[in-house]
Amino acid sequence: MVVPADVPGQHQIFTATELIPLLRERGIDLSASQVHRLVSGTPERLSLQVMAALCDILSCTPADLVATTAENAGVRKTATGDLPAPPVDNIAKLRPRPARILPDA
Repeated sequence: MVVPADVPGQHQIFTATELIPLLRERGIDLSASQVHRLVSGTPERLSLQVMAALCDILSCTPADLVATTAENAGVRKTATGDLPAPPVDNIAKLRPRPARILPDA
């Protein structure tokens, strides 16, 4: 998580170690290496408590800290290895045909 330069903040924080006491004031106890990994890379997980503390420290919103992108998902394999059914071009093929009831002869 890299804090963008345009995030308005009440504190001017230039190193990860400056965050440690500010996080502790908010009940978040992280080591120097944990804080360094948090701000120097893209964390795989982040608790809401840490996110809330960072937003409070930097006077920003989560949207200011997290960049989101959407990607097209690829075709997922099923547990049996079968491929999903191909798309049907004609929706009429999906509708059931009415049953005919014939009298007993």
